[in-house]
Amino acid sequence: MTQFSRASSLARFDEFATQNGLNYQQMLELAGLPGDVLEHPESLISYQRVEKLMELCASKSGNPLFGLEYGLFQGVDIFGPLLYLLKNAQTVLESLIELTDFYHLHSSGALVTIEQHGSLVVLSYKPTLESEATGRQAIELAIGVGKQLLHTLLGKSWQPSAVYLQSAPGADLANYRRLLGLVPQFNSETNGCVFDVGCLSAPLSESDPVLHSLMRQHMEKLDKMSLKELPAYVQHLISSFLPNGRVTVEQVADYMMLSRRTLQRHLADEGTSFQRLLENTRKNMATRYLRESDVNLTQLSGMLGYGDLVAFSRAFHRWYGKSPRQWRKDEGINTSSRRLVTRRKLPAWVKN
Repeated sequence: MTQFSRASSLARFDEFATQNGLNYQQMLELAGLPGDVLEHPESLISYQRVEKLMELCASKSGNPLFGLEYGLFQGVDIFGPLLYLLKNAQTVLESLIELTDFYHLHSSGALVTIEQHGSLVVLSYKPTLESEATGRQAIELAIGVGKQLLHTLLGKSWQPSAVYLQSAPGADLANYRRLLGLVPQFNSETNGCVFDVGCLSAPLSESDPVLHSLMRQHMEKLDKMSLKELPAYVQHLISSFLPNGRVTVEQVADYMMLSRRTLQRHLADEGTSFQRLLENTRKNMATRYLRESDVNLTQLSGMLGYGDLVAFSRAFHRWYGKSPRQWRKDEGINTSSRRLVTRRKLPAWVKN
């Protein structure tokens, strides 16, 4: 599957970016992310663009530890519904197993694993094969979030025995110590937090077996649904791009940082195609505008990405067996009493 992340992974980004002297809307635009992404935490966004955002912010702010500081700043609410499952497990071990089982619903850009080595346990964060070029900022962000999660499960006084990072240090070691309470072991084989195996048996104070069972059922349902989210996401992109002109599969694939062939293959796996999604999106948008506004048909044809009114009318007749004007008349829609609904303002991330 394509690598996505829940937009909740950018929780409190506006606050933290501002604290670092950045215009958060400008940074989102530079990374190619929707300007309203923070308002829709459960929506899917490109994992690669989140990585790009972190690298851009570190560079523009002059803060080489932007990702790590942001991860520590965010807190654990970024996990959304998954957090309720984690906090209501009976033990730390059960909670971390749930995390490894369902982390892909939060982000498909990495795997989270638990590995025991004698008396020590490593909670590891491993970018997936397609994401081997993951930047240091995104990895350190994940380490910061992981440390906050373990604080939530084990208490504020808990400290890791060690922190592993595959990269070389990106800043003065004293700054890492200030943030993490220790100096990480750099150039390691993995990225992760290390702690004593005895911590795994610690009970969770907020454990509620009934709520845990209900949340697990909910997450299992989401797991089954996740494979079917790609077509809806592509339709969302199409509807966002269309008012700015013709939309192509190359344009959408480029936004998602995929090749055209890969996007088409993923859609085929879900029983659909780009052309079918484009057609359905145009059809739905056409009837919505005809029903809810008095936009003229020539303008509407442009908003739907058609070269001219003739092409739009031909497509509409194929859908409904009648012209747009006749459809509006048959629906009993009187446009003369309506105020003019102007073309909607495009979000900043849609390029001209």
